[in-house]
Amino acid sequence: MNDAEFVMPELSEATTDLVADIEALGEKLIAAKQSIGARFIGQDRVVELVLASLVSGGHALLIGLPGLGKTRLVDTLSVVMGLNGNRVQFTPDLMPADILGSEVLETANDGSRAFRFIEGPVFCQLLMADEINRASPRTQSALLQAMQEKSVTVAGESRALGVPFHVLATQNPLEQEGTYPLPEAQLDRFLVQIDVPYPDRDTERDILIATTGVNEAESSAVFTADELLAAQTLVRRMPVGDAVVDMILDLVRAFRPAEPDAPQIVRDNVSWGPGPRAAQALMLTVRAQALLHGRLAPSAEDVIAMARPVLSHRMALSFAARARGADLGAIIDDVTAGVTRSEAAA
Repeated sequence: MNDAEFVMPELSEATTDLVADIEALGEKLIAAKQSIGARFIGQDRVVELVLASLVSGGHALLIGLPGLGKTRLVDTLSVVMGLNGNRVQFTPDLMPADILGSEVLETANDGSRAFRFIEGPVFCQLLMADEINRASPRTQSALLQAMQEKSVTVAGESRALGVPFHVLATQNPLEQEGTYPLPEAQLDRFLVQIDVPYPDRDTERDILIATTGVNEAESSAVFTADELLAAQTLVRRMPVGDAVVDMILDLVRAFRPAEPDAPQIVRDNVSWGPGPRAAQALMLTVRAQALLHGRLAPSAEDVIAMARPVLSHRMALSFAARARGADLGAIIDDVTAGVTRSEAAA
């Protein structure tokens, strides 16, 4: 019996185990969606994108008008995903110490004095940063380290945050007076941008009935923190076909106006395009998207579905394009469709 006969059964068993794990995680995510839907009615696409962000190990930026349920969604997520959550309302006078924590001088009964660190709200597993663009750049930069490094530095000492650690930030797209737009470096730290639209009529009717009575439905825990960490590892083990990898590369590079093969619509309208982190984000989120729809590996449909959430905050329209009233989302959809057709033809 040669070596190949020993190796092949082991590989087959590993593949079978991976498929079983992926299927089990897909079922668990479906249960999580249903549990979230008990309190956050409708908006299935928003729920999918937030779950995709969490199982991919990233942060999400939610953009929508007040009263659309963003805070309710985050509160529900902390319960369903088994995470310790905190909420911070960002204001212009919020200081870094207000979210990171600070050292205070305490006097003991014997008269001795010592510094004690008091943790800020960032020391949690799921942080809701409400209206993040109202905070000063100084406070935004403090949150930037927490998002990227999963730790903060106070009084020269590095302190680890919760494991896992996720930030779900919100922005109001209308009220921009007195705000501090997030710099490109911080926007790039968000795995996805999620636009929260108005609900349709039937959904809004269900919301009225469900939330104005004596009793409201409750969500139940589906994940634990350890299970979410295991899910994030499993997502990275999911196979991705060469065709999907090539499509992701072609799509990201197509939005860089300086690239020789960039479409004319990009050259005419886009000031700067996405970097390699956008391709990394697509590689992760298309796997999560496939999981949420019961597939074992991502396809072109998943790339199309995640293109706008992943790319829209990682590129910008030129001044002339903004003056013409160009729609960045429509440009992303148009170029994505063109790349998909080219890949299919090839």
